[in-house]
Amino acid sequence: MNGRTLVAGIGNVFLGDDGFGVETVRALAAQPLPDGVEAVDFGVRGVHLAYQLLDGYDTLVLVDATARGSAPGTLHLIEADGTGPVDPGSAVLDGHDMSPDTVLALLDTLCAGTGATPPRRTLVVGCEPATVEEGIGLSPPVAAAVPHAVRMVQELLPRRTP
Repeated sequence: MNGRTLVAGIGNVFLGDDGFGVETVRALAAQPLPDGVEAVDFGVRGVHLAYQLLDGYDTLVLVDATARGSAPGTLHLIEADGTGPVDPGSAVLDGHDMSPDTVLALLDTLCAGTGATPPRRTLVVGCEPATVEEGIGLSPPVAAAVPHAVRMVQELLPRRTP
């Protein structure tokens, strides 16, 4: 693999804390990143993310709101495992409503069809949402978690070479 890393912010900014990934990647992208690292706001464009991954990345870091039953604003680091192919004709492939699992499954299908290689490692930096109701803006505990999530992602990135 080439050592490239993609940090992908995903989520819907019109659904409150679901915009966590987008806001975190925007904050991360405003800072210098190591060579070979891209930070991209994908929002709800899961199909676009899957196709970009065909360009070849060693590591994928997904940043998203992730409900796991913790207190709102709690950060989780999750090592994703393979999910297997998805039927491209399936209704689950709604380009504006794709979970990280669905994106990764679609990527497996695309790789099988194109001969591309999926990322060797996939991590999810998730934040427990307080609300994903219609509305713009993060809740106070999730907004407070954004700088901590940026630091968490930075710690996952390869170090700059002198």
